[in-house]
Amino acid sequence: MSSFLADWLNLLFRWAHLVAGIAWIGTSFYFISLDLALRKRDKMPDGVSGTAWEVHGGGFYHVQKYVFAPSELPQDLIWFKWEAYLTFLTGMALMVVQFYWNAGSWMIDPAKLALAPWQAIVISLASLLAGWFAYDGLCRSALGRNPALLAGVVFVGLLAAAYGFLAVFSGRSAILHLGALIGTIMAVNVFALIIPGQKKITAALTQGRAPDPGLSALAKQRSVHNTYLTLPVLVFMVSGHYPIFIGHPQAWLLAGLIIVGGAAARHLLMRHEAGDPLSKIAWTLPVIAVTLLAALWLTAPAERQASGAVAADADVLAIVQQHCAVCHSADPPHEGFTEPPAGMVIESLDDVRQHGEAIDQFAVMTEIMPLGNETGMTGPERETLGAWITAHGP
Repeated sequence: MSSFLADWLNLLFRWAHLVAGIAWIGTSFYFISLDLALRKRDKMPDGVSGTAWEVHGGGFYHVQKYVFAPSELPQDLIWFKWEAYLTFLTGMALMVVQFYWNAGSWMIDPAKLALAPWQAIVISLASLLAGWFAYDGLCRSALGRNPALLAGVVFVGLLAAAYGFLAVFSGRSAILHLGALIGTIMAVNVFALIIPGQKKITAALTQGRAPDPGLSALAKQRSVHNTYLTLPVLVFMVSGHYPIFIGHPQAWLLAGLIIVGGAAARHLLMRHEAGDPLSKIAWTLPVIAVTLLAALWLTAPAERQASGAVAADADVLAIVQQHCAVCHSADPPHEGFTEPPAGMVIESLDDVRQHGEAIDQFAVMTEIMPLGNETGMTGPERETLGAWITAHGP
């Protein structure tokens, strides 16, 4: 029953997370694009810094932005905040169902660190909290007055976090934790700084006081950070599906390439929407290309050297029945599954031959499977399995 419930909760929270995340990213992208599209025009109202004309869905829209706010604010002022809050809350709920519920399988790799499930969960939560305070402290320090230097230091900090996660958690959990850390930073930026700052500015204006200009600067700083982190965090959150990433020994370096390339791609999209000529933003294209090529080179599979040894069918079948069939059988004995994951049954040599490429990727080349290596699959067993797949592959 627990597995049935976990599957349904996983589906529902994943769905809700996607819906909220799409809404948050959409509003974030829209307002950054709107800011960049604002133009100074003749006969603008007092206090307006720029306006934009837009067309969508057959209608024309005229949007104007005030330097601070109009002299009077309407009662139906719209606040864009719940998209961020719900993305974070549904993401944490999904983390509980997907990872914390079966931490022994999904988070722990005994070859790295023999943790009890509760220890892995505490480390996970503490790292997200510590990561936010470290980032916030850097932004509030003297580094905050130098955007380029601050970005570089935060980037190094994220690389260090990725390296640390990979040293503690399983590959699949480690990279997702990096995504969760960045997502936490982005959501708390909205919850703790951007929205409270806007409320203070609104209160000051309605009371006839001059608002603190530092609040607008702080909100702008964190909004810019959020928009540049959006594309990388999306890759990290789906990284668990790709063994070339999560099983790579230098996955922390791959994460760095994704952050750099993703930020460059986001800059290209933003500035293009703002009408910048290609000559001004063309530098982003080689950055994107170099990071992609570097990632491809880093993850290129090494050519497997033939050992000359023949893997016996009986040995391979014993390996499969001990390490694969516990989850990948028609009726899995593993308490975490009621059906074989991905519908993949691996109980016989024919099954190994049919799913040989996936088995080679997940269990031999990257050692992602078995989950958390609960069954204690050894290196020689993986080599035997890989040799048999090579000899009997299509």
